[in-house]
Amino acid sequence: MSWHNHKDLCARGKAAGDDCRDKRPGSYHPKPKGTLSRAERQAVLDACHSHEFSSLPPAQIVPRLADRGIYLASESTFYRILKDHGEDTRRSSTLPPQKREVATHEVDGPNQVWVTDISWLPGPVKGLFYYLYFVMDLYSRKIVGYEVYEEESSKHLGDVVARAVLGVADTPRILHSDNGSPMKGIYLLELCYSLGIVNSYSRPRVSNDNAHIEAVFKTVKYCPAYPYGGFADLEEARRWVYGFVEGYNHFHRHSGIKYVTPDESMPDWILQSWQIAGGYTSKQRKRTQRDGSVE
Repeated sequence: MSWHNHKDLCARGKAAGDDCRDKRPGSYHPKPKGTLSRAERQAVLDACHSHEFSSLPPAQIVPRLADRGIYLASESTFYRILKDHGEDTRRSSTLPPQKREVATHEVDGPNQVWVTDISWLPGPVKGLFYYLYFVMDLYSRKIVGYEVYEEESSKHLGDVVARAVLGVADTPRILHSDNGSPMKGIYLLELCYSLGIVNSYSRPRVSNDNAHIEAVFKTVKYCPAYPYGGFADLEEARRWVYGFVEGYNHFHRHSGIKYVTPDESMPDWILQSWQIAGGYTSKQRKRTQRDGSVE
């Protein structure tokens, strides 16, 4: 069958909706009209090999040549020619994107994994905010540590974690957080290292890797008693957060733990140890609010 006859059959087949491509081995396939010649392909390679463009990707080379009124090929053709010659590697000194594993943690009891984060609370005037620090037990969804400060720092977060450890009379294996600077600050890292806690972080630019603590912040912001007009001062913010945490831990029925309260999901012996340590924690909390440090 000649090429012209095959072309006619394909025209009739396309009208009927059939795939008329010649799939026989060794069959003739004409080159597209826009195929670059050997000299044109070499011109593309020469442009990529030039000193000016040697460290730039085709996405940068093509528009720079276009600014000079020069068009050699499209960006995709540049990439294709480089690939055909084994040169489709990174052309700059930057590191390639790193694929990180998802931080997954399984728990079968309390105080194995804690999650932490910091959120804003509105202040007395627009543009002034207070910072709400939360530390939550992943198994029971119980808020084990909290505080409100006027600034965001690794030391404040470390103080909240230290008080939480004293309050529960136990130490978690893992502390999970996002990649914020307070979470990676030297004060918190040294504290976790001294306590034997492994720091775990969310993947960069992935907002749902710390979803449990974000859900708590949503519960805070959508609470009917939440003062959307802002808190008058720091002490008022701390009093309100204290009341919220008490209600959340003792009365809020959490959908993630089959609609029981965080306290009800804890074993009795855990609650007893927390009550024993509660008196010391209250004194420590008052001292911390006064001088901003943990002894």
